[in-house]
Amino acid sequence: MILRELPKPFFVLAPMDDVTDTVFRQIIAGLSPPDLYFTEFVNVDGLQSPGRERLLPKLRFTSEEHPIVAQLWGLKPDNYYKVTKELIEMGFDGVDINMGCPVKTVVKNGACAALINNRELAGEIIDATKAAAGDHFPVSVKTRLGFDKVDMSWIEFLLSKKILNMLSIHGRTAKELSKEPAKWNLIGQVRQMRDTLCPSTLVVGNGDVANRMHGQELAAKHGLDGIMIGRGIFNDPLAFSRDSSWKDWTPKQKVALYIKHIELFEESWQSGERRIETLNKFCKIYINGFDGAKELRENLMKQKSTKDLLEILKN
Repeated sequence: MILRELPKPFFVLAPMDDVTDTVFRQIIAGLSPPDLYFTEFVNVDGLQSPGRERLLPKLRFTSEEHPIVAQLWGLKPDNYYKVTKELIEMGFDGVDINMGCPVKTVVKNGACAALINNRELAGEIIDATKAAAGDHFPVSVKTRLGFDKVDMSWIEFLLSKKILNMLSIHGRTAKELSKEPAKWNLIGQVRQMRDTLCPSTLVVGNGDVANRMHGQELAAKHGLDGIMIGRGIFNDPLAFSRDSSWKDWTPKQKVALYIKHIELFEESWQSGERRIETLNKFCKIYINGFDGAKELRENLMKQKSTKDLLEILKN
């Protein structure tokens, strides 16, 4: 099983909606790759509906994005079963169930973090996914420490299933969003619970990790198998390297990388599967730290085509 072959601690690029598509993953792969990639979360119920074709681009990946886990969300266990079977055929290296996203529109429908308070359905989803995956295709869950308060009985429930190959814990409750500091001491407690309840499950910590060095310190302190970096990648696209040189990059080098990102976006989404506005999320990564950067960003974010973006950046 591929997860068992990863170094300890291993480093993961966190799933982020409208961020970690194949384009951004390829950019990171070319700079300083993580040990494991995740897709954005993809709705299983949508994949088994007439809207399927609109969602399939979220599952695109290239040969340089391995090993890669597809992250799923949704409500119907039967659809998790069907989609997991498809993921195996597509060549993914594992499947992850999102039980942690706190976005109101998602939670209101009973999905993701709402499953913390619906253990019967959460269990059915895990069982259906594992039934499709079998013994050789890893199944994992990414979740939080509780819904509106810390609730370690939720973690106990997940580990007591004794079938998860990996459990990624964001060190906050759903209610806290990203407003409070991540509770790494509690992530450490999750690892201790794992040792007792299901020693074979890998535990990954997530929340406020700046870079590899920071992650290694946290992994050593709390005895974790892996570390997931999310928003930290916006401050340092070389966050997975052992010695990041990002702070030494010149504005010219950063602009050149943004041009590469936009050109790859243009090449990958020729049929308009992605809105041009999604590029705005990346603008501040590349366009910062020099006089006039704010004004340039504002101008770039008004543009309606990759052609216009490239024209501005190349001039």
